[in-house]
Amino acid sequence: MDKQIIKNERFFGERPLFESHHLRLEDVYIGEGESAIKECSDIDAVNCDFEGHYPFWHVDGFSIANCRFRKDARSALWYSSHLKMTDTVIDAPKMFREMDDILLENVVANDANEFFWRCNNIRAKNLTLHEGAYPFMFCNHIRVENFVCDSKYVFQYVKDVEVRNAKITTKDAFWEVEDVTVYDSELNGEYLGWHSRNLRLVNCHITGEQPLCYADNLVLENCTFGADCDRAFEYSSLQADIKGAITNIKNPTSGCIVADAIGSVTIDKNIKAPANCIVKTRG
Repeated sequence: MDKQIIKNERFFGERPLFESHHLRLEDVYIGEGESAIKECSDIDAVNCDFEGHYPFWHVDGFSIANCRFRKDARSALWYSSHLKMTDTVIDAPKMFREMDDILLENVVANDANEFFWRCNNIRAKNLTLHEGAYPFMFCNHIRVENFVCDSKYVFQYVKDVEVRNAKITTKDAFWEVEDVTVYDSELNGEYLGWHSRNLRLVNCHITGEQPLCYADNLVLENCTFGADCDRAFEYSSLQADIKGAITNIKNPTSGCIVADAIGSVTIDKNIKAPANCIVKTRG
């Protein structure tokens, strides 16, 4: 079906495009007001500027390309499905809530506070998240490549996640996760991966205090650690292949840890059963 084209227009107020379908917006400005594009389907937005609150709610099937979401366009994408977003800059917080089937490429968010909550099926390439806290809370089925993030508490309570070529500088990342694999990435921050299940790190560099504690079935392959990584692996079951040195290992529960060099190992009365983890340097 051919789309109706709206070009070089400005919209304000409450629900100006409510229940629109098969619509293409080109060089459109959405100004002060609320819920401009609500209960809609088959929408394309190209070179548009969004400043009003909540522009895309309950939308099924839409694309957003070369657009800008200003600070007041908060909570812009909620309860929607089948989104493709490319070459877009987002300055507003609380984007992507209760959504399914999200495809992102070349997207930069400058206030990523509460981004991606309770979303499913996220695919992203060349994604940058700045500032804010708790992106990707309670999300499932995520694939991210070329990812830069300095938001706090990223990837908590997520399932079925694959991350490639990332630089994540944060705190408390990957808490309470299940079935997560991270490849070829730099993970900087305290308390990485606590209470995780089936977390696998491949060719990663890790910095920050007390990493990877309370983890169940943790796997590390060809990973390196910064000098500040002390009290690692407390109460974790794991198989770890560490290149170079690790500063301190404390009370691992079970499995095997092999490193080129180990600064110290702390095994005290608080270790939990079965308390049979093998810790050794590479022979």
